[in-house]
Amino acid sequence: MLLSHWEKTSYYNQSDIIIAGAGLMGLWSAWELLQKDPSLRITIIERNPTPLGASTRNAGFACFGSLTELLSDEEAIGTDAMLSIVEMRYKGIEKIKQLFTHTAIDYDPCGGYETLLSTHSAYSLLTDKISYYNQLLHAFIKKDAFQLATDKLGLLGLKNFDALVLNTCEAGLHSGKLVRALTKKLIEKGVQIINGTAVKSYESTNSQVSIVLENNIELKASQLLITTNAFTNTLVGEALITPGRGQILLTHPIPNLKTIGTFHFDEGFYYWRNVENRILIGGGRNAQFKAEETTDLTGSDAIKEILIQFLQKHFITEVSIDQHWSGIMGFTRNKKPLLKKLATNVHVATACNGMGVALSPVWAENVANTIL
Repeated sequence: MLLSHWEKTSYYNQSDIIIAGAGLMGLWSAWELLQKDPSLRITIIERNPTPLGASTRNAGFACFGSLTELLSDEEAIGTDAMLSIVEMRYKGIEKIKQLFTHTAIDYDPCGGYETLLSTHSAYSLLTDKISYYNQLLHAFIKKDAFQLATDKLGLLGLKNFDALVLNTCEAGLHSGKLVRALTKKLIEKGVQIINGTAVKSYESTNSQVSIVLENNIELKASQLLITTNAFTNTLVGEALITPGRGQILLTHPIPNLKTIGTFHFDEGFYYWRNVENRILIGGGRNAQFKAEETTDLTGSDAIKEILIQFLQKHFITEVSIDQHWSGIMGFTRNKKPLLKKLATNVHVATACNGMGVALSPVWAENVANTIL
């Protein structure tokens, strides 16, 4: 494509930093970079009209981990590593609350719940586990996060569960409004966002990065930051991330819906909440892990049916499905977010392991510190 002089000296002028990907990781990274150096010229490249991976296609949870998820993570990566990640998630939620009004992002401090069956290994030790994790998290939360709330199961319109744990620190929000509000703040600070094309390739020297877009326009920058999450492997030519598709159903409106709050089950593999008196439910990928390790947003009838059966088994009210969509998350083997240097002036920041809403605001601080 031949560019005009006006395009070359505005939209495609040299940047200090080019960010590939306008999802939450890319947006928060731009925000933190500007907090450290407001003079930076930053351009964000986004393949789609709006971010397409998981940032605006998730369930809208502001959460840092259910009780059994913390238990699972602690067993997998150790107590210190688990606590470090949970602290970042918690602080990320607090950062969102400080930067945006509740109205701007539909922030709903409704609390988070986890449902359990008596067959779960933690069930017989539930009181002890609640006390244990409250003590661990007290270092940064400064209050008890978890409490037993089994007596609320029927009041919340749920059935066929044996226990309920309340997390008073979690909330729901509107993912689209969060991304839109953060984007607006960045544009007001002079960040340029180019939609409708993607980074096709890049070549790095010690002084700059030459970036070729899918429309064959070439850009120059001092640094390139890749924040394309589950779609990163193709661009960098290396298997850094395992994609994980999260499928979501949204019911038709339900009169007098009792299910108020955000909910988890089975270490967070199932999750649901009330959205405008509809049940939004997602997850189930642990039933078909390999099949859901994909970047295909189409979704599958098998997972959809699993979620429908879950609704029928555990909700007192009758439901019918109105919408179905998928988002693509990025996962690492050690469950930690990824920040990797690919060249002198090329970095990858990604893999919030299904907790991008809460984790990306704080992980972006590490990104900015490293790049600058």
